[in-house]
Amino acid sequence: FIRFTESNPEYSVSLHQLRRHLFGQNQLRADGDAAAAAHSNNTTRDVVRVNIREEKREEGLARARAAMRIAALTGTNLTTHDNDDILAGTVYRNPRLFHQSYLEMEKLFKVYVYPDGDLPIVHDAPCKDIYSIEGRFLHEMEHGVGRFRTNDPTAAHVYFLPFSVTWMVKYFYSTPHSYDVTPLKNFVSDYVRVISTKYPFWNKTHGADHFMVACHDWGPYASEGNPFLYNTSIRVLCNANTSEGFNPQKDVPLPEIHLYGGEVSPKLLSPPPGNATRRYLAFFAGGMHGPIRPILLHHWNNRDINDDMRVYEYLPKDLDYYSFMLNSKFCLCPSGYEVASPRIVESIYAECVPVILSKNYTLPFSDVLRWESFSVQVDVSDIPRLKEVLSAIPESEYQKLKHGVRAVRRHFTLNQPAKRLDVFHMILHSIWLRRLDIDLR
Repeated sequence: FIRFTESNPEYSVSLHQLRRHLFGQNQLRADGDAAAAAHSNNTTRDVVRVNIREEKREEGLARARAAMRIAALTGTNLTTHDNDDILAGTVYRNPRLFHQSYLEMEKLFKVYVYPDGDLPIVHDAPCKDIYSIEGRFLHEMEHGVGRFRTNDPTAAHVYFLPFSVTWMVKYFYSTPHSYDVTPLKNFVSDYVRVISTKYPFWNKTHGADHFMVACHDWGPYASEGNPFLYNTSIRVLCNANTSEGFNPQKDVPLPEIHLYGGEVSPKLLSPPPGNATRRYLAFFAGGMHGPIRPILLHHWNNRDINDDMRVYEYLPKDLDYYSFMLNSKFCLCPSGYEVASPRIVESIYAECVPVILSKNYTLPFSDVLRWESFSVQVDVSDIPRLKEVLSAIPESEYQKLKHGVRAVRRHFTLNQPAKRLDVFHMILHSIWLRRLDIDLR
């Protein structure tokens, strides 16, 4: 037949027509029905497998919630056991509950990173500037050796959208001072459209089990590219401003960490011994930026005759920024145009008690940590009497605050590769809590 039709194209017929002639229409229909039935059975088995996997996943989460509730009811005291690193202390809202939650995360939590998208906007982010935490988290998530990433999306508890808002601003924002965030929104809209068309996971929950990470000030604006991403998904943001749409019930505050050249300053890696005397009461150096710093500089820039309050708009070149941090009892951390400040983490590294001067800022890891046990929050209206406020803190209370700073330091430390209970894992734990829909506060 093949030789005949090749030499006589006008007699060529389809294989389907030939089979109909040789075997009859009824047999063809029977073959087709059998093939359709086999395909249907395979599809049904696949659906059943997925459903069983999802049921097991949700059962695991239910058991985790139950174990955490039991831990919460048994009290807040926690003793060290099994070489565990989570110790009792006043820096935690509930040490036992945090302990159990962290263990459940280590046992269960799986993250699927969408492979879609091209460099440099997706799968890459800066690791050497003020937005370094964005890149360090993304790189650890994609290339680290941790246990949390899964290549099976049906086994995942959350889904990571690995785009970089910082790189969007760099490559899309071409007109200085126009503040046009439309290209950022368009990119996010297109990305969500791609993954929601290609995969079933976004549409199942309208993105409620998806998360993005952004440290650039414009992260919240970029997320407006999709209304469900903005209102429903987990947004992990440095700009955690509740007056601009940040929702602590579902969103995660991201600590801002400035890495000059990709590393923490060596001076901050070895702060003075706990009993060392610190010469200055408080320190700040920074330019006019936002509504709070002008108030601070107006009242305290070179105004303290006793030099206890070392406040500068621009630090003279012969003076060292980190040396002042390491020799001050309190480090002033005023917001700029946005609420987050890298000085908070720098203060913690220096074991200098942070003084939070901000409005509407949801502080990082506040589900777990009692910020009042290692920082001082001063209302903006009290800036004129700031020295009086800080001087009134008894030495015993200051020592407790300083001890608290030392205790939480590891939770804000960037390690490469990541280590247990460091900043990478604390960010993951915050996402884990949002997936569980449990508030440790």
